[in-house]
Amino acid sequence: MSDVALEVWGSPISHSRSPELHGAAYAALGLDWSFSRREVTPATFADELRGSACRGLALTYPLKDAAYAAASWRDPRARATGVANTLLLTGETPRAFNTDVAGLAAAIRETGADVSAVRIVGAGATATSALAAAEELGAERIEVAARRPERARAVVDRATERHARAASLADATAPVTLTISTLPGGTALAPDVTARLAASGGTLYDVAYSPWPTPLAGAAWEAAHHGLGMLLHQAVAQVRIFVTGDPDAPLPNEAGVVAAMRAALAG
Repeated sequence: MSDVALEVWGSPISHSRSPELHGAAYAALGLDWSFSRREVTPATFADELRGSACRGLALTYPLKDAAYAAASWRDPRARATGVANTLLLTGETPRAFNTDVAGLAAAIRETGADVSAVRIVGAGATATSALAAAEELGAERIEVAARRPERARAVVDRATERHARAASLADATAPVTLTISTLPGGTALAPDVTARLAASGGTLYDVAYSPWPTPLAGAAWEAAHHGLGMLLHQAVAQVRIFVTGDPDAPLPNEAGVVAAMRAALAG
C-alpha cells in the first residue's frame, strides 16, 4: 500500500476525474502514490483538514475560498484571485496554490478561440480565475455577468487592467468572441437568457464537464468546449506541486506524463 496519499475534496465529488488523471501521472513517474476522492463541504472542511494525513489536496467546488483562508502562504495566482484549488501539506502549515488560472489559459489556447472580447458567466470562486486567465491571454475587453451584479462587481474589482466591467445577465448583450462559463455543472439559466448569451457569445468554453453538454452548452454557439482540457492542464501543475513543490518546475519526462494523463481522460 502507498504511504503517500493525495485527495480531491469537494461536494459533489463522485463525478471528479482527478483520480484518473493523477493516478496516470504518478504511474508514469514510477511513484506508488494514491489519489482518491473525499466528499467535503465548507461546514466539514476545517475538521477534515485538521485530521488529514495527506501530502496534498486538490480542492474543487465549493471549497476554494476555504482552502485559501486555511493557508499561511499563497502563490501569486492565489493571491491575485483570492482562491486556491491546491494545498501542499508537507510543511508545518498549508501552502496554497491556484492552478486553475494557468490551466484554463492553456486549455483555451488549445481551442484556438479568439480571445479579444471575453464574457465570463458566473461570479463564484472560479470566475476570479477565469478573469485572471483572460487577462493572461491578452483579452482587450472582459465582461463578468451574473444574476447578482454586485457579485460580478466583486470579481471585476480583482482585475489588474481597466478593461473589465460587471453586468447582470439581463444586461449581457454586447457581442463577444469568447464566453467562459464558470457555472457549476448542471446549472440551468432561463431559456431566453441562454439563447441570448449564445447568440452574442462567440465560442463557449465551459469549465464544467459532467454532465455534458451542460444546459448552457446545449444552445446554438459557434463552438462549445467542455472543461476537460482545463482539468488536464491544471492537474499537470498540481502534480508538479505535489512532486516538486513548484507549479512551474517541469516533471521528469513531462511529455510522457502528460500523454499518460490525456490517455486516462480519453479512456
